[in-house]
Amino acid sequence: MTFSRIGGTGRYLPERVLTNADREKIVDTTDEWIRTRTGIEERHVATDDEQTSDLCVNAAKIAMADAGVDPQDIDLIVIGTTSPDLLFPNVATIVQHKMGIPACAAFSLETACSGFIYAISTADKFIRAGDTKCALVIGAEIITRLIDWEDRNTCVLFGDGAGAVILQPSEEQGIMSTHLGADGQYKDLLYYPVGVSNNLAAAGVGDSRIMMAGNEVFKVAVKTLASIAQTALDANNMTLDDVDWLIPHQANLRIIQAAAKRIGMPMEKVIQTVQMHGNTSAASVPLALDVGIRDGRIKRGQTLLLEAFGGGFTWGSVLLRY
Repeated sequence: MTFSRIGGTGRYLPERVLTNADREKIVDTTDEWIRTRTGIEERHVATDDEQTSDLCVNAAKIAMADAGVDPQDIDLIVIGTTSPDLLFPNVATIVQHKMGIPACAAFSLETACSGFIYAISTADKFIRAGDTKCALVIGAEIITRLIDWEDRNTCVLFGDGAGAVILQPSEEQGIMSTHLGADGQYKDLLYYPVGVSNNLAAAGVGDSRIMMAGNEVFKVAVKTLASIAQTALDANNMTLDDVDWLIPHQANLRIIQAAAKRIGMPMEKVIQTVQMHGNTSAASVPLALDVGIRDGRIKRGQTLLLEAFGGGFTWGSVLLRY
Protein backbone atom coordinates (compact mmCIF):
# COMPACT_ATOMS: atom_id res chain seq x y z
CA MET A 1 0.00 0.00 0.00
CA THR A 2 1.19 3.50 -0.84
CA PHE A 3 0.98 6.27 1.72
CA SER A 4 1.79 9.95 1.46
CA ARG A 5 4.37 11.39 3.82
CA ILE A 6 5.73 14.88 4.46
CA GLY A 7 9.22 15.16 3.00
CA GLY A 8 9.88 18.79 3.82
CA THR A 9 8.32 21.99 5.13
CA GLY A 10 8.87 25.71 4.75
CA ARG A 11 7.32 29.03 5.72
CA TYR A 12 7.51 32.67 4.79
CA LEU A 13 6.27 35.81 6.51
CA PRO A 14 6.52 39.27 4.93
CA GLU A 15 9.20 41.47 6.45
CA ARG A 16 6.80 44.26 7.41
CA VAL A 17 5.57 43.79 10.99
CA LEU A 18 2.64 45.52 12.67
CA THR A 19 2.67 45.26 16.46
CA ASN A 20 -0.21 45.85 18.79
CA ALA A 21 1.32 49.24 19.52
CA ASP A 22 1.01 50.05 15.82
CA ARG A 23 -2.67 49.06 15.97
CA GLU A 24 -3.20 51.48 18.86
CA LYS A 25 -2.27 54.35 16.56
CA ILE A 26 -5.00 53.48 14.05
CA VAL A 27 -8.01 52.26 16.02
CA ASP A 28 -9.41 52.52 19.52
CA THR A 29 -7.68 49.53 21.08
CA THR A 30 -4.80 48.64 23.37
CA ASP A 31 -2.05 46.05 23.46
CA GLU A 32 -3.57 44.58 26.62
CA TRP A 33 -7.03 44.33 25.03
CA ILE A 34 -5.66 42.51 21.97
CA ARG A 35 -3.42 40.15 23.94
CA THR A 36 -6.04 39.14 26.50
CA ARG A 37 -8.78 38.53 23.92
CA THR A 38 -6.79 37.04 21.03
CA GLY A 39 -3.27 36.17 22.19
CA ILE A 40 -1.88 38.09 19.21
CA GLU A 41 1.22 40.23 19.71
CA GLU A 42 2.10 41.08 16.13
CA ARG A 43 1.22 40.29 12.54
CA HIS A 44 3.09 40.47 9.22
CA VAL A 45 1.70 42.51 6.33
CA ALA A 46 2.69 42.20 2.68
CA THR A 47 4.05 45.27 0.94
CA ASP A 48 2.18 46.76 -2.00
CA ASP A 49 4.46 45.04 -4.51
CA GLU A 50 4.11 41.57 -2.92
CA GLN A 51 1.54 39.13 -4.23
CA THR A 52 0.29 35.87 -2.76
CA SER A 53 2.29 33.95 -5.37
CA ASP A 54 5.47 35.62 -4.09
CA LEU A 55 4.78 34.40 -0.57
CA CYS A 56 4.09 30.92 -1.98
CA VAL A 57 7.36 30.85 -3.89
CA ASN A 58 9.41 31.85 -0.85
CA ALA A 59 7.83 29.18 1.34
CA ALA A 60 8.01 26.56 -1.41
CA LYS A 61 11.73 27.06 -1.99
CA ILE A 62 12.43 26.35 1.67
CA ALA A 63 10.21 23.27 1.72
CA MET A 64 11.79 21.92 -1.45
CA ALA A 65 15.29 22.45 -0.09
CA ASP A 66 14.24 20.69 3.12
CA ALA A 67 12.96 17.72 1.13
CA GLY A 68 15.91 17.72 -1.27
CA VAL A 69 13.78 18.05 -4.40
CA ASP A 70 14.15 20.26 -7.47
CA PRO A 71 11.49 22.00 -9.59
CA GLN A 72 11.54 19.20 -12.15
CA ASP A 73 10.57 16.70 -9.44
CA ILE A 74 7.23 18.41 -8.73
CA ASP A 75 4.29 16.85 -10.57
CA LEU A 76 1.37 18.37 -8.65
CA ILE A 77 0.76 21.78 -7.08
CA VAL A 78 -2.22 22.42 -4.82
CA ILE A 79 -2.66 25.77 -3.07
CA GLY A 80 -5.28 26.74 -0.52
CA THR A 81 -5.96 30.48 -0.52
CA THR A 82 -8.71 33.07 -0.25
CA SER A 83 -6.56 35.85 -1.67
CA PRO A 84 -5.08 34.79 -5.04
CA ASP A 85 -3.17 37.18 -7.29
CA LEU A 86 -5.91 37.08 -9.93
CA LEU A 87 -9.31 35.49 -10.43
CA PHE A 88 -7.62 33.50 -13.19
CA PRO A 89 -5.28 32.00 -14.05
CA ASN A 90 -5.24 30.28 -10.69
CA VAL A 91 -2.37 31.13 -8.39
CA ALA A 92 -0.85 27.63 -8.55
CA THR A 93 -0.08 28.12 -12.24
CA ILE A 94 1.56 31.46 -11.47
CA VAL A 95 3.71 29.80 -8.80
CA GLN A 96 4.53 27.02 -11.26
CA HIS A 97 5.79 29.53 -13.81
CA LYS A 98 7.76 31.61 -11.30
CA MET A 99 9.53 28.51 -9.99
CA GLY A 100 10.27 26.92 -13.35
CA ILE A 101 8.27 23.79 -12.54
CA PRO A 102 7.52 21.74 -15.69
CA ALA A 103 3.96 21.32 -16.94
CA CYS A 104 1.88 19.41 -14.40
CA ALA A 105 -1.47 19.60 -12.67
CA ALA A 106 -1.63 22.90 -10.78
CA PHE A 107 -4.71 24.32 -9.11
CA SER A 108 -5.88 26.34 -6.14
CA LEU A 109 -8.93 25.88 -3.96
CA GLU A 110 -10.81 28.25 -1.69
CA THR A 111 -12.19 27.07 1.63
CA ALA A 112 -11.07 30.09 3.69
CA CYS A 113 -9.06 29.14 6.78
CA SER A 114 -9.46 25.42 6.03
CA GLY A 115 -7.66 25.84 2.71
CA PHE A 116 -4.44 24.05 3.58
CA ILE A 117 -6.27 21.11 5.17
CA TYR A 118 -8.38 20.72 2.04
CA ALA A 119 -5.28 21.08 -0.15
CA ILE A 120 -3.17 18.46 1.64
CA SER A 121 -6.14 16.11 1.76
CA THR A 122 -6.52 16.45 -2.01
CA ALA A 123 -2.81 15.87 -2.66
CA ASP A 124 -2.91 12.83 -0.38
CA LYS A 125 -5.59 11.27 -2.58
CA PHE A 126 -3.51 11.88 -5.72
CA ILE A 127 -0.51 10.13 -4.17
CA ARG A 128 -2.50 7.22 -2.79
CA ALA A 129 -4.05 6.72 -6.24
CA GLY A 130 -0.58 6.52 -7.80
CA ASP A 131 -1.05 9.66 -9.91
CA THR A 132 1.54 11.81 -8.13
CA LYS A 133 5.13 11.26 -7.03
CA CYS A 134 5.92 14.66 -5.56
CA ALA A 135 3.30 17.22 -4.55
CA LEU A 136 3.86 20.81 -3.53
CA VAL A 137 1.10 21.83 -1.13
CA ILE A 138 0.78 25.41 0.09
CA GLY A 139 -1.48 27.48 2.28
CA ALA A 140 -1.00 31.18 1.61
CA GLU A 141 -2.77 34.48 2.16
CA ILE A 142 -2.50 38.21 1.82
CA ILE A 143 -5.67 38.44 3.82
CA THR A 144 -4.95 41.95 5.09
CA ARG A 145 -6.13 43.33 1.76
CA LEU A 146 -9.63 42.14 2.60
CA ILE A 147 -9.99 43.90 5.94
CA ASP A 148 -11.07 47.35 7.06
CA TRP A 149 -8.10 48.84 8.91
CA GLU A 150 -10.48 50.98 10.98
CA ASP A 151 -12.65 48.08 12.13
CA ARG A 152 -11.11 47.17 15.48
CA ASN A 153 -13.02 43.87 15.62
CA THR A 154 -11.16 42.46 12.61
CA CYS A 155 -8.10 44.57 11.84
CA VAL A 156 -6.24 43.33 14.93
CA LEU A 157 -6.78 39.68 14.01
CA PHE A 158 -5.34 39.08 10.57
CA GLY A 159 -1.88 38.81 9.04
CA ASP A 160 -0.22 37.58 5.85
CA GLY A 161 2.02 34.58 5.26
CA ALA A 162 2.58 31.24 3.53
CA GLY A 163 3.44 27.71 4.59
CA ALA A 164 4.39 24.84 2.31
CA VAL A 165 4.99 21.10 2.48
CA ILE A 166 6.37 18.53 0.07
CA LEU A 167 4.25 15.39 0.04
CA GLN A 168 5.75 12.19 -1.37
CA PRO A 169 4.81 8.50 -1.65
CA SER A 170 6.05 6.20 1.10
CA GLU A 171 5.72 2.57 2.10
CA GLU A 172 5.66 3.77 5.70
CA GLN A 173 2.46 5.32 6.95
CA GLY A 174 2.47 9.10 6.91
CA ILE A 175 -1.01 10.56 6.54
CA MET A 176 -3.35 8.14 8.26
CA SER A 177 -6.62 9.84 7.33
CA THR A 178 -8.16 13.16 6.40
CA HIS A 179 -11.66 14.36 7.21
CA LEU A 180 -13.39 17.30 5.55
CA GLY A 181 -16.72 18.98 6.10
CA ALA A 182 -18.78 22.10 5.45
CA ASP A 183 -22.14 23.64 6.28
CA GLY A 184 -23.28 26.60 4.21
CA GLN A 185 -26.06 27.62 6.58
CA TYR A 186 -23.50 29.66 8.53
CA LYS A 187 -22.47 31.84 5.60
CA ASP A 188 -23.67 35.09 7.13
CA LEU A 189 -21.49 34.69 10.24
CA LEU A 190 -18.20 35.07 8.38
CA TYR A 191 -17.95 36.27 4.80
CA TYR A 192 -16.64 38.79 2.28
CA PRO A 193 -19.49 40.64 0.54
CA VAL A 194 -18.03 40.96 -2.96
CA GLY A 195 -17.67 38.33 -5.69
CA VAL A 196 -17.55 38.03 -9.47
CA SER A 197 -21.26 37.25 -9.79
CA ASN A 198 -22.33 39.32 -6.81
CA ASN A 199 -21.75 43.03 -6.31
CA LEU A 200 -18.39 43.11 -8.09
CA ALA A 201 -18.85 46.81 -8.85
CA ALA A 202 -18.64 47.47 -5.11
CA ALA A 203 -15.05 46.22 -4.91
CA GLY A 204 -12.91 48.82 -3.22
CA VAL A 205 -15.67 50.74 -1.48
CA GLY A 206 -15.90 51.07 2.28
CA ASP A 207 -18.22 48.17 2.98
CA SER A 208 -16.13 45.64 1.03
CA ARG A 209 -14.40 44.03 3.96
CA ILE A 210 -14.43 40.82 5.94
CA MET A 211 -17.71 40.60 7.85
CA MET A 212 -17.64 38.55 11.04
CA ALA A 213 -20.01 37.86 13.92
CA GLY A 214 -17.25 37.10 16.39
CA ASN A 215 -19.15 35.57 19.30
CA GLU A 216 -21.21 33.27 17.09
CA VAL A 217 -18.14 32.18 15.11
CA PHE A 218 -16.34 31.39 18.37
CA LYS A 219 -19.09 29.08 19.59
CA VAL A 220 -19.36 27.07 16.38
CA ALA A 221 -15.58 26.97 15.87
CA VAL A 222 -14.85 25.51 19.31
CA LYS A 223 -17.53 22.86 19.00
CA THR A 224 -16.51 21.91 15.46
CA LEU A 225 -12.75 21.79 16.09
CA ALA A 226 -13.33 19.45 19.01
CA SER A 227 -15.63 17.28 16.93
CA ILE A 228 -13.31 16.91 13.94
CA ALA A 229 -10.40 16.04 16.20
CA GLN A 230 -12.44 13.25 17.74
CA THR A 231 -13.55 12.09 14.28
CA ALA A 232 -9.93 11.62 13.23
CA LEU A 233 -9.08 9.71 16.40
CA ASP A 234 -12.13 7.45 16.16
CA ALA A 235 -11.39 6.66 12.51
CA ASN A 236 -7.98 5.33 13.48
CA ASN A 237 -8.93 3.68 16.79
CA MET A 238 -6.70 6.11 18.65
CA THR A 239 -6.99 8.33 21.71
CA LEU A 240 -5.40 11.65 22.62
CA ASP A 241 -2.68 9.69 24.42
CA ASP A 242 -1.51 8.53 20.99
CA VAL A 243 -1.11 12.10 19.71
CA ASP A 244 2.15 13.93 20.32
CA TRP A 245 1.08 17.33 19.00
CA LEU A 246 -2.15 19.12 18.12
CA ILE A 247 -1.64 21.75 15.42
CA PRO A 248 -4.83 23.78 15.12
CA HIS A 249 -5.77 26.73 12.96
CA GLN A 250 -4.20 29.78 14.58
CA ALA A 251 -7.26 32.02 14.63
CA ASN A 252 -7.43 33.19 18.20
CA LEU A 253 -5.79 31.91 21.38
CA ARG A 254 -9.14 31.69 23.14
CA ILE A 255 -10.51 29.41 20.43
CA ILE A 256 -7.39 27.24 20.54
CA GLN A 257 -7.56 26.94 24.32
CA ALA A 258 -11.30 26.26 24.42
CA ALA A 259 -11.14 23.61 21.70
CA ALA A 260 -8.18 21.88 23.35
CA LYS A 261 -9.95 21.89 26.71
CA ARG A 262 -13.12 20.46 25.17
CA ILE A 263 -11.25 17.36 23.94
CA GLY A 264 -8.95 17.14 26.96
CA MET A 265 -5.69 18.03 25.21
CA PRO A 266 -3.19 19.76 27.52
CA MET A 267 -1.91 23.04 26.12
CA GLU A 268 1.65 21.74 26.54
CA LYS A 269 0.94 19.50 23.55
CA VAL A 270 -0.57 22.23 21.37
CA ILE A 271 1.56 24.15 18.86
CA GLN A 272 0.71 27.85 19.23
CA THR A 273 2.03 30.51 16.86
CA VAL A 274 -0.90 32.93 16.68
CA GLN A 275 1.04 35.38 18.85
CA MET A 276 3.70 35.64 16.13
CA HIS A 277 1.55 36.27 13.07
CA GLY A 278 -2.12 36.55 13.94
CA ASN A 279 -4.77 34.76 11.91
CA THR A 280 -3.18 33.99 8.55
CA SER A 281 -6.20 32.00 7.36
CA ALA A 282 -5.14 29.12 5.08
CA ALA A 283 -1.47 29.70 5.90
CA SER A 284 -1.75 29.25 9.66
CA VAL A 285 -1.58 25.45 9.98
CA PRO A 286 1.48 24.95 7.73
CA LEU A 287 3.16 27.93 9.41
CA ALA A 288 2.65 26.36 12.84
CA LEU A 289 3.76 22.97 11.54
CA ASP A 290 7.02 24.38 10.22
CA VAL A 291 7.68 26.32 13.43
CA GLY A 292 7.21 23.19 15.53
CA ILE A 293 9.52 21.16 13.33
CA ARG A 294 12.29 23.72 13.14
CA ASP A 295 12.36 24.54 16.84
CA GLY A 296 12.78 20.85 17.59
CA ARG A 297 9.49 20.09 19.30
CA ILE A 298 8.14 17.99 16.45
CA LYS A 299 10.32 14.98 15.68
CA ARG A 300 10.25 12.27 13.04
CA GLY A 301 7.97 9.41 13.95
CA GLN A 302 5.67 11.52 16.11
CA THR A 303 1.91 11.62 15.56
CA LEU A 304 0.37 14.97 14.65
CA LEU A 305 -3.25 16.07 14.50
CA LEU A 306 -3.85 19.05 12.20
CA GLU A 307 -7.20 20.81 12.14
CA ALA A 308 -8.79 23.98 10.81
CA PHE A 309 -12.09 25.82 10.67
CA GLY A 310 -13.04 28.61 8.27
CA GLY A 311 -15.72 30.68 6.61
CA GLY A 312 -18.46 28.74 4.93
CA PHE A 313 -18.31 27.19 7.40
CA THR A 314 -15.69 24.69 6.31
CA TRP A 315 -13.54 22.43 8.44
CA GLY A 316 -11.12 19.55 8.29
CA SER A 317 -8.59 17.45 10.15
CA VAL A 318 -5.52 15.43 9.17
CA LEU A 319 -3.98 12.76 11.36
CA LEU A 320 -0.44 11.88 10.34
CA ARG A 321 2.83 10.43 11.44
CA TYR A 322 5.64 12.85 10.73
